[in-house]
Amino acid sequence: MSKSALTGLTKGLARDLGSRGITANLVHPGSTDTEMNPADSPEADGERAFTSLGRYCDPADIAATVAHLAGPGGRNITGASIAVDAGTTA
Repeated sequence: MSKSALTGLTKGLARDLGSRGITANLVHPGSTDTEMNPADSPEADGERAFTSLGRYCDPADIAATVAHLAGPGGRNITGASIAVDAGTTA
């Protein structure tokens, strides 16, 4: 429910702010290898089984997507919801 609300908020912001040249996008990260959710934890195999690629994301994967959206390559992307989740939602 909260993801749906964020998607609606993002689309509304994109429409409202677009005339000012401001983009608004949403990045949905999947299982990401962090200290709180390590890729070598006992639960990791179960989480990897839900992904199409069979692996966790690296924090750099998420950061690269955000950097692209915030940089010149993302100037025409607005109102988008992008999953960086190794194919969990595929």
